[in-house]
Amino acid sequence: MARKLGILAGGGDLPAQLINACRETGRDFFVIAFEGFAEKSMVEGVPHVWLRLGEAGSGFKILHDQGVEDVVMAGPVRRPSLRDLRPDWQTTRFLARIGMSALGDDGLLRAVIRELEDEGFRVVGIDDVLSDILARPGLYGSIEPDEQARVDIARGLEVARGLGRLDVGQSVVVQQGIVLAVEAVEGTDAMIARAGEQRRPGPGGVLVKTCKPGQERRADLPTVGPRTVQNAIRAGLRGIAIEAGSTLMVGTETMVAEADAAGLFLIGIESMSGLPSAPGRSDTPGAS
Repeated sequence: MARKLGILAGGGDLPAQLINACRETGRDFFVIAFEGFAEKSMVEGVPHVWLRLGEAGSGFKILHDQGVEDVVMAGPVRRPSLRDLRPDWQTTRFLARIGMSALGDDGLLRAVIRELEDEGFRVVGIDDVLSDILARPGLYGSIEPDEQARVDIARGLEVARGLGRLDVGQSVVVQQGIVLAVEAVEGTDAMIARAGEQRRPGPGGVLVKTCKPGQERRADLPTVGPRTVQNAIRAGLRGIAIEAGSTLMVGTETMVAEADAAGLFLIGIESMSGLPSAPGRSDTPGAS
C-alpha cells in the first residue's frame, strides 16, 4: 500500500489535483491548509486542519498524530514578514538556525525540506503523485512561434538562467529583444501584468519560464495554468515558452484551447539546448 500522504496546501489548483489523485487511487491522505493561501472549497469534505505558516510545531505534531509518512508541498505561498508569521517556538528555532540560507526562495525551501526530513517524513515532489503533470518538449496547439519569437525565447532563456543562479525568480518577458519584466517576489501573474504596462509597439512579448539551475525539484517547480494564459493574453503577449520536464502544467486542455483561440503559442523547450529550429508537436494530452 502507498504510504499516507500529507499535503501542505498553499494557493491555486494543485492541492485539489493531489486530493483528487489520492481519492482515485485510494491513497490515504491528510491536508494541512495554510491560512490566507489555500482555498476553503478545496478542503470541504476531506480530512484537514487549518494552520498559520508560523505553526511548525503544531504542524509536525498533527502530521505525526495522523500517521503521515510522505509529505508533498503544493501551491504558492507568499513569504510573510516576521510580524505576520508570528512564529511558534519550533519555527523561531528553525529561522534562527537557517540564517542567511533563507535569503532566496530555493534556499528557504531546501531548509524546510531538511526540517521535514529531520522529523522523519519523506518529502516527495508533485510529479511523484501526478505522473502526467510535467510539460513535454514541443508545440502545444496550432500556433507556432515565428523567427522573432524564437530570438525572444533565446534571450529569455539567457536572462532566466541568470535570475535562477541568483535564486531570484523563474520567469521573464522579452519583446523584440527587450526585457520588459523579470520575476521577483511579486510572482508570475503580477510580473506579466507589469510587462503588459511596458509593452512596445509591434509583435507582443514572450513569457519564458524555467526551473532555476540546481533547484530543489520537490518544491516550487515552475507552474503554468489557464490563468497564466489568460494573463498573457491580457498583457498582449504572443506566446509562452516553458521548460520541458521541469514545469508543472495545470489544466493543459484548457490552456491549449484558450491559447489557440487567442492566437498565442505555447511550447515546451529544453533549457540547455534552447528552442529547436523546427519544434515538433507535443504528445501531451490536450495538444493538437
